[in-house]
Amino acid sequence: MTQTMSELWDATLDADRLRADPEVDELLTGAVDLHTHPGPSPFPRRMSIMDAAADAATVGFQALVAKSHHHSMVSDILALEKAGLADIPVKVYGGVALNRTVGGLNPYAVELALRMGGRIVWFPTIASRAHLEFHAHNHNSGFPVAGVPLRDNEPITVLDESGKLNAASRDILDVIASENAILNCGHLPAEEIDVLIPGALEAGVTRIVVSHPSFILGAGPERIGNWCGKGVFVEHCLAMVVGRQPAERPFERIADFYRAAGPGQTIMSSDLGQKNNPLPVTAYRRMVRALLDEGIAPADIKSMTGGNAAQLLAG
Repeated sequence: MTQTMSELWDATLDADRLRADPEVDELLTGAVDLHTHPGPSPFPRRMSIMDAAADAATVGFQALVAKSHHHSMVSDILALEKAGLADIPVKVYGGVALNRTVGGLNPYAVELALRMGGRIVWFPTIASRAHLEFHAHNHNSGFPVAGVPLRDNEPITVLDESGKLNAASRDILDVIASENAILNCGHLPAEEIDVLIPGALEAGVTRIVVSHPSFILGAGPERIGNWCGKGVFVEHCLAMVVGRQPAERPFERIADFYRAAGPGQTIMSSDLGQKNNPLPVTAYRRMVRALLDEGIAPADIKSMTGGNAAQLLAG
């Protein structure tokens, strides 16, 4: 059968998957991807939830999390369990991102997602002030554009007029704590995260993640070090480090953050699934090889690609 142009492009993105690297693949056994972007989604995706699980299974991942900026994927996952997802030896979790399409800072949506089996609550991503301001001035960032017409997002903040956490955020933190779930700070600006993290700890939330600190958030290594000193994990998204056009020495992009946080508080997630980007396992293989070439200890690589994330997902 003749391949379509789309299929040929996808094959090119993942051509390096054909090169054997047993040392890398052994380290990826038991890996956990906390941040994948399969379809269905208004954004163009190259993989479904089933595809994402099958891809992860090729090198023995133990789990992944399916994320949508627009809806909770928990119901999608549950619907697929009896359609073959349960037969793939990778546990798939979901959660909910608190953007306008789920009602914003909506504790009802959080309760539903977590009590149906979800494990992560992402505070506003595409509806955060930082996200909207960034993309108002950076039109070539590579961030996907919805393929269906949707109204523009209005910014969501977690702060009240006095600069303290608003009531809705505090309600949601109480739900996350009671369900022992993971709080991801989403795309909130660093100054809002500075308020959210202490509020979460006060509410009893024990699992907190900050994603791609240098993208949108505006959080430098020193700030990350301070957050991680409170027990927060920093998640580096491989889409931005070893994605479509990997750098010659990709570790340099995150080296200062790595030193500030340490391997015990660092997580490597793919943030992949978009059209015209490599598949998640491709990015993991590239990153693990880069880490080995930089002299990072295999035990630390195992922690950052699997152990730390598995600890967060554990009930």
